Amino acid sequence: MTTTYAPKQTTTRGHTVQIKNIEIYYEEYGVGKPLVLLHGFGGCTQNWHPFTAKLSERHRLIVVDLRGHGYSTNPENKFTHREAASDVFLLLEKLGVDHFSAMGMSSGGMALLHMATSQPERIDSMVLISATSHFPDQARAIMRRASFETMPQQVQEMYRECAKRGDAQIRQLITQFNALHKNHDDMNFTAQTLSTIKARTLVVHGDRDHFFPVEIPVDIYRSIPDSALWIIPGGDHVPIYDSTVPFTSTALRFLDGPDSK
Repeated sequence: MTTTYAPKQTTTRGHTVQIKNIEIYYEEYGVGKPLVLLHGFGGCTQNWHPFTAKLSERHRLIVVDLRGHGYSTNPENKFTHREAASDVFLLLEKLGVDHFSAMGMSSGGMALLHMATSQPERIDSMVLISATSHFPDQARAIMRRASFETMPQQVQEMYRECAKRGDAQIRQLITQFNALHKNHDDMNFTAQTLSTIKARTLVVHGDRDHFFPVEIPVDIYRSIPDSALWIIPGGDHVPIYDSTVPFTSTALRFLDGPDSK
């Protein structure tokens, strides 16, 4: 889904690798245990830039542009979270990364659910921010009618900042976003499937999320065996940019907890 912050990129630590017929762009910061960072729909690596300085003090950050986003390409002009998860696994294979921790905002968190259920042994700990197990009716309605003109100004600005190929890329992404409202297979996680996740998991959600009501993250938390739940009062979708929310310190404390590898 959509995140709402994309500061201008001031430093370039980026690389591009070929993954099948797609070029995947990623940035690296810091050293230590790998921490994969995945943005939300319409976003890019820049969504993580407010947090990379602190996070990279303790981790080797691998910050990815999902297929069709930012500098990454997507010739087929189709997006599913399952395919995005596969892209990230192939990228990590090229980088020689086996075990890792991860954080994902919205669509990034949904891709992580696919990763954590398909190869559960590889993710040691993860943070899911405003993710969902399925698309409720209210989210499908938003996806169906979404257009650039009707998006909030800050979301429009993020799309413009992150769409490195300009208006054509924005149109492609919104078409892909619209198409998700018909997809009932991509995000369809049952409690039983979620119970196979082995990663220590922190579920972060705003109690005013307009895409995914708070009952969904509560159910995810109850279904994942080794998990914790952080509901942010008054928080909307991806509520981690509010200066009063101690996101970075809380996330690091969880990721580096006593049970992490």
